[in-house]
Amino acid sequence: MTTSFIRLLATFVVASALCAEPTSRPNVLWIIADDLSPDLACYGEPTAAASATPHLDALAKEGVRFTNVFGTASVCSPNRSGFNTGMYQTSIGAQNHRTLVKRPLPDGVVTIPELFRQAGYFVSNGRPSSPDEAAGQPLEKVGKLDWNFEVPGEPFDGVDWSQRAPGQPFFAQVNIDEPHRTWTRDMRRPVDPSKVELPPYYPEHPVLRVDWSRYLEEVQLFDRQVGAILKRLEREGLADNTVVLVFGDNGRSFPRDKGYLYDGGLRVPLIMRWADGRNAGQVDERLISMIDLGPTCLDIAGVTLPDYLQGRSFADDTTPGRERVFSAKDRTGVVPDRIRSVRTTELKYIRNFTSGNPYLPTNDYTLLVEPAVAVMMTHHERTGLDDYVSRFVGNGRPAEELYDIRADPNEMNNLAGDARFTDTLATFRQQLNDWVAETGDLGVHPEDPAEIAPYGKWLDGYLGKLRRRMGVSELTAPTMYSYWLNKYDLL
Repeated sequence: MTTSFIRLLATFVVASALCAEPTSRPNVLWIIADDLSPDLACYGEPTAAASATPHLDALAKEGVRFTNVFGTASVCSPNRSGFNTGMYQTSIGAQNHRTLVKRPLPDGVVTIPELFRQAGYFVSNGRPSSPDEAAGQPLEKVGKLDWNFEVPGEPFDGVDWSQRAPGQPFFAQVNIDEPHRTWTRDMRRPVDPSKVELPPYYPEHPVLRVDWSRYLEEVQLFDRQVGAILKRLEREGLADNTVVLVFGDNGRSFPRDKGYLYDGGLRVPLIMRWADGRNAGQVDERLISMIDLGPTCLDIAGVTLPDYLQGRSFADDTTPGRERVFSAKDRTGVVPDRIRSVRTTELKYIRNFTSGNPYLPTNDYTLLVEPAVAVMMTHHERTGLDDYVSRFVGNGRPAEELYDIRADPNEMNNLAGDARFTDTLATFRQQLNDWVAETGDLGVHPEDPAEIAPYGKWLDGYLGKLRRRMGVSELTAPTMYSYWLNKYDLL
């Protein structure tokens, strides 16, 4: 397809859209949390029992709560690159975290916001300045982008939908910092560390209890901001013509969650409230990939979906969910990596192409900001831990992993070596091989070290500033363990 034809087609789409009645096209609002697993009261997760999320719980009663939504990556930039294009990040060369040597998207591929803009929508991306700011007011700061590609011109028209022309529909992203580390306390409703329930793959330790409680407090801050934004829609008379989606960009920022292909890093909450209130209070268990979000919203807005999209619309609740979802992990720090996973509603298959790498990478960032890393490493060295945590800390990754999600939802019992699953493994291997070939997985090509170097330089500077702010001079597991004991008043 030639460039001139694409431009002509875009002009026709815009002209047709602008001729439509404004009320016939709903507004679309994405409220995106940074590092959020389904740790909300309405999801019934034991890990969230000590916290309160009344606004999100109320939204779930007014809309649809989706229980099986998975990212194509478990860290922000590759996953955001995916759900903002409706494409696997591995298909568009955006699979490596924070690629500073950015390339344009493949010919003919544009972002989801650009497709909305071509259809006559005002597209915005903003964020509250702080969790204490009245999020119910027009936003003034640019929201998080974190795309591993470059686009010509400005990717958005503004930071807030109030900047649109009268009667113009909008597609708005509100990117909220919470619950990304480092934590901000919720002093209005502190979470009691003694009442939190940790996932079973963490050691029972007071540092982890306090850290988890601080995470839940940040989730509460996110909830409060969502409530303010929803009230603003009501106040401005927009609620009845705005489709609202609230979701996390990837899972929670803890070891074995964010940055891993287990459900703790890939599974996110999604609550969707239709403009007309349909399906209120329903729970949708269909298997959905996050690259489906954009196509679904375009479909709701009446925008014809380009053929190149790898995401698919789930707007019609009679449409079956996916049979399986695929996810990928490539470089997240400065060390190359390549892991792929296939998940059904019953099983998870993981292939570690760089087998032998440690389960728990001891990079400076995670050691500095994630207390669980220091706890597990220090106690493993000193006294040993239970069998699973010891394996997680001390061993390299196997070539393959297989988990029975029904019997083992925390993915702790690897069945890849079990003879009963020989045929199952063969099926998953073929499915993954087919996906790699059909989607053009660019992770098969090693990243040029010269392109990693700029990110490494940036990361060193960022970590240096963070260490100075935290007062950390020596970065080792024992010193960070002592730091967190002191930070959390546990000495």
